[in-house]
Amino acid sequence: MDGMFELYLDGSIEPDDIPHTSDPVYILGKKYNALQELETIRQDILSKIWFTYRKNFVPIGGDDGLTTDKGWGCMLRCGQMVLAQALVTLHLGRDWIWEPETKDSTYLKILSKFVDKRQAPFSIHQIAMMGVSENKDVGQWFGPNTVAQVLKKLVKYDDWSSIAIHIALDNALIISDIRELCLSQEDEGCVSMKCGSGGWKPLLLIVPLRLGLQEINPIYASGLKKCFKFKQSLGVIGGKPNLALYFIGYVGDEVIYLDPHTTQKSGSVENKETEEEIELDSSYHCKYASRINILSMDPSVAVCFFCSTEAEFNDLCHAIKKDLIEPEKQPLFEVTYEKPKQWKPTLDDAVEAADFELSGEYDSEHEFEIL
Repeated sequence: MDGMFELYLDGSIEPDDIPHTSDPVYILGKKYNALQELETIRQDILSKIWFTYRKNFVPIGGDDGLTTDKGWGCMLRCGQMVLAQALVTLHLGRDWIWEPETKDSTYLKILSKFVDKRQAPFSIHQIAMMGVSENKDVGQWFGPNTVAQVLKKLVKYDDWSSIAIHIALDNALIISDIRELCLSQEDEGCVSMKCGSGGWKPLLLIVPLRLGLQEINPIYASGLKKCFKFKQSLGVIGGKPNLALYFIGYVGDEVIYLDPHTTQKSGSVENKETEEEIELDSSYHCKYASRINILSMDPSVAVCFFCSTEAEFNDLCHAIKKDLIEPEKQPLFEVTYEKPKQWKPTLDDAVEAADFELSGEYDSEHEFEIL
């Protein structure tokens, strides 16, 4: 991937990011025409914060710790991309556009939350160290659910971000649980000016799913594509064998993704005043996305949505029922207001909801973890 990235940058090869087709292109809930809006699509993709492998950062876990996440941090970087997009949507808006000369203080503050150092609340250091609480050693590969669980813990320590994360397990989105989380008046992290009506705390909703054993069952392809159409879409974290990827849209039968498998130098953009800081800022934005057939994805995924307000959440629930559950022979997941009475948090339930890790970068293809 590093070599391909260099060829794109110097113009040696023509990018094959978006096909010239009459099929609609969807990027995180926005619909485009590739024949008429190619540059607009590329500008939208370029504006997403792109996290990749980095090298020569402060050691993780002490002086003898790791100074690069190459080979093990791709899912951690995908988790960072999802959370960063949630923060951009909340604090800057879904239609915010990044340009090389951008020095917006809010944008720079968001970026600083992820810089590769111990003090940053969502740095690779914090995610890797918090992963220990999920039985993952520093340097060990994460699955989609693991990174979701870690981010859920970390956001509680950053009041400015003002986001709540809910992870819907057992293929069920339970509305009452989410309302209890987001409407809690006791949560000091819910700064009044950032909460929606009724004190709603902005919600990053993550739904871990297993859509097959070794490969995605084609019956789920239609439903998975519909998730990218919802205006609350925050994409899908998952991958393909040996690679974790952040999927941000689709066209035809192909999904569009940002790939973290490029190793770049570590550093802080700060206030973007020096040439080095300006150059570093550009390294957080991918000029050309990539795409693969949707059935080539690993079946272990986590579908993500973001609801800034209670009204957006209600709208999402309605859209899921209308477009994702009722028409599909095999819905990706269910929506229910209350937890079923017969449901009890037993060990069997935990195993059923376990995080079946993607099959790459380590030798445990069938491994799962009990939460």
